[in-house]
Amino acid sequence: MPHTKSSKKALRVSQRKRDQNKPVKSQVKTYAKRAEQLISSNELESAREAVKRAIAALDKAAQKGVIHPNNAARRKSRLMKKLNATASAEN
Repeated sequence: MPHTKSSKKALRVSQRKRDQNKPVKSQVKTYAKRAEQLISSNELESAREAVKRAIAALDKAAQKGVIHPNNAARRKSRLMKKLNATASAEN
């Protein structure tokens, strides 16, 4: 437990930020997971929509500072790579 006044305040601030960031991170994970499930089940039309939603959520989280912009870019890239690989395998 913190002892100094400033460290007590820092703890309160970090807890408040964690509480604000948690639903955003959870939403990002949910959308990404749903998109990956649709990609793996070869439902391309619904997978494209799910990937769009996941990318929008990642961008919004990065814009809010919940996740690092490079983290969002990496995850978007991996999602698109999987989607494109599945789409090219279908054709």
